[in-house]
Amino acid sequence: MLVPQRIRDLLASIEPGVVASLEEIRLRLGRPVMLVTSRGDLYLARNGGITMDPGEAYLFTRDDAHKTLQLMCSGSVYAVEEELRNGYITLRGGHRVGIAGRAVLEGGHIKTQRDIAGFCIRISRQVIGAADKVMPYCIQPGTGRFLHTLIISPPRCGKTTLLRDMIRQLSNGFRIPPGGGGPGLNIRGFKVAVVDERSEIAACYQGEPQNDVGVRTDVLDSCPKAEGIMMLIRAMSPDVIATDELGRAEDAESVEEAINAGVSVLATAHGSSLDELARRPTLNRLLSWKAFERLIFLGQTLGPGTVEKIVDGISGAVVLNGPVR
Repeated sequence: MLVPQRIRDLLASIEPGVVASLEEIRLRLGRPVMLVTSRGDLYLARNGGITMDPGEAYLFTRDDAHKTLQLMCSGSVYAVEEELRNGYITLRGGHRVGIAGRAVLEGGHIKTQRDIAGFCIRISRQVIGAADKVMPYCIQPGTGRFLHTLIISPPRCGKTTLLRDMIRQLSNGFRIPPGGGGPGLNIRGFKVAVVDERSEIAACYQGEPQNDVGVRTDVLDSCPKAEGIMMLIRAMSPDVIATDELGRAEDAESVEEAINAGVSVLATAHGSSLDELARRPTLNRLLSWKAFERLIFLGQTLGPGTVEKIVDGISGAVVLNGPVR
């Protein structure tokens, strides 16, 4: 963990059950070190262990902030200036650190950040098999084609975890188990191209994915989605394009271009219902066009990663009525 030794020692005193549920470590200048877990927010106690009382917590100092940044950039802040401009650094192991400080502007745009005062360390955990329950519903019977699929999820419900495992399984190939009186089916591996704009899917470190995204997967890291989708279609001849968090008008245009080029699309969007998505012009455009053949809704009914339902995006029929996990 790339934090000062004092904080590292305190983190080492936390009981394993809390560590297993840890999602984020929040470091804010002059305030308690916060541990965001699946059970709720806790504080790192100044004498070790955890506490619910911020008055007993370890306070993050200016020296801590300086040392944390130096550790995360291997002593060269200049080398991560582009990452500071974008607001995050990806570490070896796939952990992403959001950064907040004082913006330095050039020509009205953010050039970099100085006086870093806040770090959000997101703990990366790959869940192999997270997509097992959904994969059989995303393959077209007879042809074996991967259906255009949109994962719809509120924050912290596991959409990127599901997306990552779907990419891995598509890339490696997978088996649909027997069911409904029919035999099992072996699905060949697809060429998958990932536009990883925020480095959250593959978590590339110096070009190498830190997460297992499969043997037939190519990753374009830190590239805007719209440009990246078109670049990968031209350069890598993928069967499937995958990306996270559609939102801008140009994202919709590039998804339409990919579909018209015969490439299957796998993407995610923030939301909890079709009505909510329909209020966002970009997603409403794609839904009205019936771009996605499968809509996977995630929630928290059985905990993070719960598949609440899967809907046929063309007919509107529910093809899986959850919750399942």
